[in-house]
Amino acid sequence: MTMPHHALEITLTRSLTRAELDQAARTWPLAANHDATRLMAVVRAKTPGKACSRLRRQVDGRLPVDAITTHYPDPTGQVLLNVVLPPAGHAALTAAAERAGQPLRLFVQGSVHRALARHAAEEADHLDRVVRHLLAGTTPAQLLAALGRTLTHTPGAAPC
Repeated sequence: MTMPHHALEITLTRSLTRAELDQAARTWPLAANHDATRLMAVVRAKTPGKACSRLRRQVDGRLPVDAITTHYPDPTGQVLLNVVLPPAGHAALTAAAERAGQPLRLFVQGSVHRALARHAAEEADHLDRVVRHLLAGTTPAQLLAALGRTLTHTPGAAPC
């Protein structure tokens, strides 16, 4: 049986210098984004969790790693997040999970899901307010025409 490969993204706490990136790439094949704040790696491992752990062991101490995530969601749409918290942060989360009567992993997962849902709702509310403001001074047809013109002239926008 062949071992699967997992695409992982490393989010850094700061941009890497060219020398740091070259040094890291000699240890593990990496691809950097335009400002070297995010790196991509492909790791061979049985599970995404093991891939994240393996990569973290290789790059910890060599790179200013903030988080490692799976690049593609699993079949249930979940992305694995691998972070190392300072002792005080870990203790605070553990205490909060105990107060909630949940295992730490489920407590953090629920907290992240709620924060993402809250953010999505806030973004939708903001967009609704902006559209209502625009409609106060124009008709829906004019707004739709302007939106169409903008989308057709915006590089990288999805084709209509």
